[in-house]
Amino acid sequence: MADNLLWYDAPARLWTDALPLGNGRLGAMVFGDPVSERLQINDSTFWAGGPYRPVNPDSYGHLEKIRELIFAGHYAEAEAMAEEHLMARPIKQMSYQPIGDLHIDFLHSQTIGSYRRTLDLDTAIATTSYVADGITFFREAFISTVDGVLVLRLSADRPGAIRCRISLDSPQQGQLFDQDAAGLTFSGTGKAEWGIAAALRFAFGIRVINTGGSLSSSSGIISVDSTDELVILLDAATSFRRFDDVSGDPDGAITARLSKATGHSIEAMRRDHIIEHQRLFRAFAIDLGTTQAASHPTDRRIAGFADGEDPALAALYVQFGRYLMIASSRPGTQPANLQGIWNEEVDPPWGSKYTANINLQMNYWLPAPANLPQCIVPLVEMAEELAEAGRETAQVHYRARGWVMHHNTDLWRATGPIDGAKWGLWPTGGAWLMTQLLDLSDYLDDADRLRRRLFPVAKAAAEFVFDALASLPGTNYLVTTPSLSPENVHPHGASICAGPAMDNQIIRDFLNLLRPIATSIGGEDEFVSEIDRVLPRLPPDRIGSAGQLQEWLEDWDLQAPEMHHRHVSHLYGLYPSWQIDMDNTPALAAAARRSLEIRGDDATGWGIGWRINLWARLRDGDHALEVVKLLISPERTYANLFDAHPPFQIDGNFGGAAGILEMLVQSRPGEIHLLPALPKAWPRGSLRGLRVRGGMLLDLDWENGRPVKIAISAARDIQTAIRFADGRFTITLTAGQTFMASKDDLFV
Repeated sequence: MADNLLWYDAPARLWTDALPLGNGRLGAMVFGDPVSERLQINDSTFWAGGPYRPVNPDSYGHLEKIRELIFAGHYAEAEAMAEEHLMARPIKQMSYQPIGDLHIDFLHSQTIGSYRRTLDLDTAIATTSYVADGITFFREAFISTVDGVLVLRLSADRPGAIRCRISLDSPQQGQLFDQDAAGLTFSGTGKAEWGIAAALRFAFGIRVINTGGSLSSSSGIISVDSTDELVILLDAATSFRRFDDVSGDPDGAITARLSKATGHSIEAMRRDHIIEHQRLFRAFAIDLGTTQAASHPTDRRIAGFADGEDPALAALYVQFGRYLMIASSRPGTQPANLQGIWNEEVDPPWGSKYTANINLQMNYWLPAPANLPQCIVPLVEMAEELAEAGRETAQVHYRARGWVMHHNTDLWRATGPIDGAKWGLWPTGGAWLMTQLLDLSDYLDDADRLRRRLFPVAKAAAEFVFDALASLPGTNYLVTTPSLSPENVHPHGASICAGPAMDNQIIRDFLNLLRPIATSIGGEDEFVSEIDRVLPRLPPDRIGSAGQLQEWLEDWDLQAPEMHHRHVSHLYGLYPSWQIDMDNTPALAAAARRSLEIRGDDATGWGIGWRINLWARLRDGDHALEVVKLLISPERTYANLFDAHPPFQIDGNFGGAAGILEMLVQSRPGEIHLLPALPKAWPRGSLRGLRVRGGMLLDLDWENGRPVKIAISAARDIQTAIRFADGRFTITLTAGQTFMASKDDLFV
């Protein structure tokens, strides 16, 4: 489909020009250089360090004193003491690592013409074509989920034209082996970090299959001479088996997969790859209209988006987000980290970890509405593992039941407070993750199945909350303390505080979601009673003197040093939560709007992505589109459509794509709101396969800003209201039933 194509008329100069491929585990960045090709390789399980538990036995003995200092208003003193005594040991977590590179140096002329490279989102195949020496050369690359390997196919329109040298290298410690004339393997070890010894072994290797011509190998280089067609199969693996088990055999794993793939025809592998990819990708479609701008190369479209009319680029951005989700988060793999699965640096920004005070959660705003429920599975599995690892942190640091995660985790499921007290001493990461997963279940065909699976983990996270909350002196409120409003500084020269708005909002959502599940399961009377004890004692949202929604219990917002801070943590209640909305809490919605105005629209890439969703919830489509334009610009979007924090962070891609969908349809329990924040620039369009709450799929067409055709199919018995600017009605569906309405039905 041409609408789902990224294309360029020049090769990648930078890593952020290259095109991403992935099957959830194995990732590659394809540069498309006609003379010296590079594919940079990642495996989702290759991280620094090894299994570790960064608890601090000194922590609990100082907890009450620090709480007393906070309640007394001695925030800087409390933060200094927390820095000394409450932080994890080590104070940093492990980083995600690159595996290495495949290089292909071609022995044809360096004078190149008719160059083109593409990434087809519909087939998940990257291509490069060009003319050299009067010969047209063509390459295509894909990473198969079915066969588990990367496939790179090289061909030309003249027999015997392919002559090249193939090699592997890695920034890691290891050794390169010549398997034979048609194979290379690099085996090595990861790196130690922050005092944690390297525990992972890794391997990556290739098998080369030639049609015609000859292959030879010497000193780690495969020479290809006068070949008609060349296929390179590549795989990578590590010894990781689980966050506490590194006993795997990476050399054996890649040998087995490559040997099996070598026995398959390239046509069969390509066909099976496309079928599997399209099973997910084609479950959804979006059309916002097309203009002449859509015919330009993708990098030029990005450069012109803010000033031109290119609604198809906004649609492409959504589909690119879906493509990245499919490529970086599949059942049986790790969840998408700060960079998905794509990273070339041994010291990546923020460790390319899982930052759980917004970024990890933002990564998973997209898959439910974008009809990729399978891609949520790795996040569910991570939560179950965090519950295991986080019990020790909860016990040692807080003498609390259950489990806790602070603002980051890694492959080893570390859960302690890291980086420094002003960033890491935030105990609500686990509660937010469980809130999000319980909420996502409402989109699924079988919501109860996931809820019952999650309940033991969620219950344990709630038990930590019950034990960690403290009474706010002089009130009946229960508050988190020490905590902070990520990652902002308040006017007292510190971040540390008691009861920030975000914590109260998250815990309120969490317990309200948990209570009906506990009731339906039965035998949880004591647990339900604890919920009922805590819920009414959470501080309510407050409106400050400037009409803003307060970020803290105190009216500090306008005195804070960073009024334009990238985080908008206190607006969690507006999005992703439904605690604040235009209909039921208009005063709080107005206060949230005022906070957004004060904070400003420009931010980091992911910060802009969050703001799109917030303006969509405020039903201001034209303003939301202006924020989309800030995101899809050279300052915030690289040439390959990766989000620029800067540097690259994938959460902006996922958050921005989710925000565009939020402008078009908003789904809350019991109601589907059509076109709630449609900008005037998108007067007509369509959606196919949008997933909404209640396990329903929605098809929608609109013209002149009004819905003209609706189809809603139900996977379970459901009743919901359908709302749009001109009306509202209720439908009742049984499982397997579809409701359809046309323009004449909608506007009687």
